Amino acid sequence: MKKELYTFFLLCLSTASVAQTLTRLDSIKVVPLDTVYWKRSAQVGINLNQGSFSNNWKGGGVNSVALGAFFNAKSDYMQRRFNWTSEVQLQYGIVKNEGQDSRKNVDRIFLDTKVGYRLNPVWLAFGNINFLSQFAPGYRYESLAGGGERSLLISNFFAPAFLTESMGLEYKPATYFNLQFGLGTIRQTFVLDDAIETGEPTRYGVAPGKKVRNEFAFQLIANYDRNIAENLNLKARYLLFANYATLNAIDHRLDVSLTAKVNRFVNVNLTGIILYDKDQDEAVQYSQGLAIGFLYAF
Repeated sequence: MKKELYTFFLLCLSTASVAQTLTRLDSIKVVPLDTVYWKRSAQVGINLNQGSFSNNWKGGGVNSVALGAFFNAKSDYMQRRFNWTSEVQLQYGIVKNEGQDSRKNVDRIFLDTKVGYRLNPVWLAFGNINFLSQFAPGYRYESLAGGGERSLLISNFFAPAFLTESMGLEYKPATYFNLQFGLGTIRQTFVLDDAIETGEPTRYGVAPGKKVRNEFAFQLIANYDRNIAENLNLKARYLLFANYATLNAIDHRLDVSLTAKVNRFVNVNLTGIILYDKDQDEAVQYSQGLAIGFLYAF
C-alpha cells in the first residue's frame, strides 16, 4: 500500500512539472535568429506665417509673410545587442518684410548616424558621426549713417560646417532619454568660403589661409524625446564640447522643440536654440521661432 501511494505521489509531481514546463514554454515568444527589427518614420511639412496692417493701424507694425519647409526622417535598427540609429533634419525658410528684400529665418542641415553595442540593459558602447551646416548664405544687416543698410556675408554652405566623429559609452535607461559620453571625439570645422572674413573675421576658429580646423575633445550629448501630453511632443538635445587643448572655452548648445498636433495634417511648432561658442562670439547666441503649418508623416 505504501509503495502504491509513493508511486502515485511521484506521478502527480511529474505531471505537475510537465504542465508547468508546457505553460512556461507557451508563454515564450519564439523569434527566429535572423529576425530584423526596423523602426522608420519621416515627416515633411510647410509652415506659413503672415501679418498685415492698414495704413492707419495705430499699434504699428510691418506687413510680412514667411514661408518655411522642412523634412525630418529617422530610422532605428536593432538585432540582439546591435543597434544602428540614423537621423536627418533639413529646414529652410524665408521672411519678407514690406520695404525689405527677402531674408532667411531658418537654415539647417543636420545628419547623424550612430552604431551601438549593448553591454547590459542600460549601457552601450557606441560610435557616432554627425554633420551640421546650412544651405544658403547668411548675412548680418547694418544700418548706414546716411540711411539704408548694407549686408555683410557671415556664413555660407560649408562655411562653417562641422563634422564630428565620436566613440564612447551611452547610458539609455528609457526609450525617450539617453546620455552619450564621447570620450574620444574629433571634430573638423570647415570654412570653404573666404568671402565671409569681412563679416566674420573669427572664421569660426579656422585660422586665416586654412580651410579646416581639427579638435580632439570630450563630448557629452543628452537627448530627450517624449510625448508629455496627448498630441504634445517635447524634443530636446543638449551638446557639451570640450576641446582637451582649451578646456577653459567649452562649447554649449541646447536645441528645444515643442510640437502640438492639431489634427492629422496641421501642427503648431515652437523651437528655440541657445548656443555658446567662444570661437564664434564672446556672448551667448539664441534664436526662437513659432510656426503653424501642414505636416505629413509617413
